Amino acid sequence: MIMAKENNKTYDLVYISMFTVLIAICSWISIPAAVPFTLQTLGVFLAVGILGGKRGTMAVLVYILLGAIGIPVFAGFSGGIGVLTGTTGGYIVGFLASALVMWGMEIAFGKGKKIQILSMLLGLLACYAVGTLWFMAVYTHQTGEVGILAVLGWCVFPFVIPDILKIALAVVLTGRLKGAVRR
Repeated sequence: MIMAKENNKTYDLVYISMFTVLIAICSWISIPAAVPFTLQTLGVFLAVGILGGKRGTMAVLVYILLGAIGIPVFAGFSGGIGVLTGTTGGYIVGFLASALVMWGMEIAFGKGKKIQILSMLLGLLACYAVGTLWFMAVYTHQTGEVGILAVLGWCVFPFVIPDILKIALAVVLTGRLKGAVRR
């Protein structure tokens, strides 16, 4: 029995590490903009979708912590606390909010495909909310007042369709890869 628990912990560490790396790789695939177009949200959706809420959320948290200590895991091969405290840092913190929402949906409603899609959509909204509020606060402090519609125009509206496409891809990949991961 002890060996089985240790074996499960080893698998947990390996899977969490693999998906932390996947999120980092997804962040490096980037099109520069005020808020860069990346595949980070795809990595977050895959981590929680395939690993489940607890391990997926841990992968997202480890990713953020690695970036916070300066390891260049964020978009543009950047890292450091300065990235997190900058205007776009709220979207990175928002990835954790996404994972927590998805985990909460999993706990409350199970792991069915419809629930998974809904949890990804709600997780995306959580990321947008945290990131947008953060962006407004930092931008206002650094530059001056900015309206919500302006920030949504810069940071959310251009990303809605690509993010929905990432959710669709994540649902397909999760369905195909979930069985390959030990529970």
